[in-house]
Amino acid sequence: MIKNILFDLDGTLTDPKVGITKSVAYALSHFGIEVTDLDSLCKFIGPPLITSFCQYYGFSEQKASEAVEVYRQYFSEKGLYENVVYPEIREMLEKLKKSGKRLFIATSKPEKFAKQILKHFGLAGYFECIRGIEMSEEKVLKAEIVRRVIEGYSLDINETIMVGDRYHDIEGARQNGLNCIAVLYGYGSAQEFNEHNAYKVVGTVKELEGELI
Repeated sequence: MIKNILFDLDGTLTDPKVGITKSVAYALSHFGIEVTDLDSLCKFIGPPLITSFCQYYGFSEQKASEAVEVYRQYFSEKGLYENVVYPEIREMLEKLKKSGKRLFIATSKPEKFAKQILKHFGLAGYFECIRGIEMSEEKVLKAEIVRRVIEGYSLDINETIMVGDRYHDIEGARQNGLNCIAVLYGYGSAQEFNEHNAYKVVGTVKELEGELI
């Protein structure tokens, strides 16, 4: 029986597309790289930023670290709020809480930003813990964030599940002995979830709710 649910944030509870892609474009422009097609930057949603700057633009880790700092200049002032809660998420969280589930956030986003976003949208109160990375940390794997929640709250892994929208969530859960439900309404794909053997794949928030209640 599922008693504890760890949620990813970006692409799972909220759609951060505008804020993240604008922040990435702002960071790239710092290095003379102009990107006008923001949709091409959606691949930055989910994974650690430093990894994505290295992978997609060939940055060294030092350069990628600088890019993250520039990214945060825009994100902390504007990008943070260029974000929307997916339809029916609030209603689902309400039902889960009323049914006695313990809810947690496990995100690769800086914890400070995650807390600000959830507070801004009136969602922070649903979660027992909002866990992300420290502003000083770089390249922290999702598995480490999940581990911090499990150990910090002494969760029984047999009663705990992860919900996310990218393969990092699936792998991060698996490395901690958890199953992961992958959501198709975010930024992952059916192929990605199949390749990484997601426990279950759902297409809508209603389907997700049905799996968790």
